[in-house]
Amino acid sequence: MTLESASPMNDPLALSVEDRAWVDRQLAALSTDEKIGQLFIFAAEQDTIEEIAGLAALKPGGIHRFPGHDLARAWSATRAAIDSAETPVVISGDIEGGTISYRFSTAIPNQLGIAACDDLDLTAELARVVAEESAALGYNWSFTPVIDINAAWRNPAVGTRSYGSDLARIGDQARAYIRALQARGVAATAKHWPGEGYDDRDQHLVTTVNPLDMAAWEASSGKLYRQVIAEGVMTVMSAHIALPAFVRSLLPDAGREAFRPASVSHLLNQVLLRERLGFKGLIVSDATGMGGLTSWADREERVPAVIENGCDMFLFSRSPAEDVGLMMKGLREGRLSEARLEAAVEKILTFKAKLGLHRMRADERLPPLDTVRERLSVPANRTVAEQAAGQGITLVKDTQGLLPLDPARHRRVVVIADAGWSFFIGAQPRNLDPFKEALRAEGFEVTDFDPDNRPTREDADLIVYLAGQEATPTIGNIFLDWGKLHGGSRKAMHRFGPEIPTLMISLGQPYYLFDAPDMATYINAYCGLESVQRALVPRLLGREPFSGVSPVDPFCGLEQLQW
Repeated sequence: MTLESASPMNDPLALSVEDRAWVDRQLAALSTDEKIGQLFIFAAEQDTIEEIAGLAALKPGGIHRFPGHDLARAWSATRAAIDSAETPVVISGDIEGGTISYRFSTAIPNQLGIAACDDLDLTAELARVVAEESAALGYNWSFTPVIDINAAWRNPAVGTRSYGSDLARIGDQARAYIRALQARGVAATAKHWPGEGYDDRDQHLVTTVNPLDMAAWEASSGKLYRQVIAEGVMTVMSAHIALPAFVRSLLPDAGREAFRPASVSHLLNQVLLRERLGFKGLIVSDATGMGGLTSWADREERVPAVIENGCDMFLFSRSPAEDVGLMMKGLREGRLSEARLEAAVEKILTFKAKLGLHRMRADERLPPLDTVRERLSVPANRTVAEQAAGQGITLVKDTQGLLPLDPARHRRVVVIADAGWSFFIGAQPRNLDPFKEALRAEGFEVTDFDPDNRPTREDADLIVYLAGQEATPTIGNIFLDWGKLHGGSRKAMHRFGPEIPTLMISLGQPYYLFDAPDMATYINAYCGLESVQRALVPRLLGREPFSGVSPVDPFCGLEQLQW
């Protein structure tokens, strides 16, 4: 299925007469309980029929799938969610790439790695891969792209999930991605409204703040949101981020209210996003269990407040049945108005009709398992992903003239590694063995660092640091843990570079030079996918060029790091 693109004057959810009639009939037929259920997107994390049955009993509007490692189980759970819904259920996913790529699909680089390729045609091809394989898995809604601006480099949750810090590149990349994704029947989501990346903190842990005045906001985040709205993005994710400048422009004495999270802010959702920017699509909240929302108000208040203040759908719940009850209680007590309930449910049904869910048979939404297998990780898609894996690798500096490596001069290699971890369920494994195996295949003798037997010039020709941490929620900050790398707090102080040629490669965050300013040779590869690890080796040996164009300032604005 394809979706018509929207012009700046068009509604991205505009329907035909027949589809509008279905929305009207469905809205009139739903009971109040059923309307309340439509507001929720519940997370299914276990790939079990039992879990799906429990969620389906609440008649939610959407199910968010975190597939595990068994395709057959994932297929069965998704099919159960589709089959059990009287009103078609939308299937959403965090399909961000990098190590969030699902195990049985084509793994593509994360957004920062894609931006480093600096190739919009390639971006569109990667979006095609995502759309086609996601649709084969039953998804019709992707919570991508991230259009946050990586301005505050210390922010740990933006980093590799973003397209970088350059506004033009972010806008171009996002629009190319949205266009290609939605052309294949998968709705895109611009996030995180009203714009993350200027605060060092993580909204998963605290309510973060976009500190810009409105002129600066309009020239940055506002400009990006206007661009994706003009492109016809179907949904926007309203996050737990405050924009005090806008609130104070309307309420000069706002006090604490200036820091109300967007997810529960009428002013940011209805006045700024809908009225001033003209967005007519669906607004979904960010995950409602995040600290940026749970710290704002108690649960009884915040559950109905999400919908009352302009979000159309309520994302995730730690206690689904209880939150459904709290939403109903809010309606009965007037904290959720009948008007907002009706408007939100109409928007949800319109979204589903735009996706054509009411016209699709179950086999059209999720093909038989054998067909799904045939559509996943096909050779043509892997070729595109492998091109991107290599094209984005960026040589940041080589002031010691170490490269290209040569097994005759650098035969004995000691690897010091921290593979990192991922918050996301079903993520790719954190394993750095492919890089080491590829080096060995070229004639290098590769050993892992032994903190109790420190390498010397007599037994090592090259030290390679591998830092594998991609941006992930709740990590708190970006830093190199020298104690962890070297095996203890005292050993953290040692540096090998002056004695043994040393190379650092980041398979994640691009800012590790801040903690290693004297690292004379440094490479950003942005993600730890096996394809990226293997693509590194021919570039280290000089057989392939380093073609990546850094989407951020890897020197963090500090001259010291350049040398």
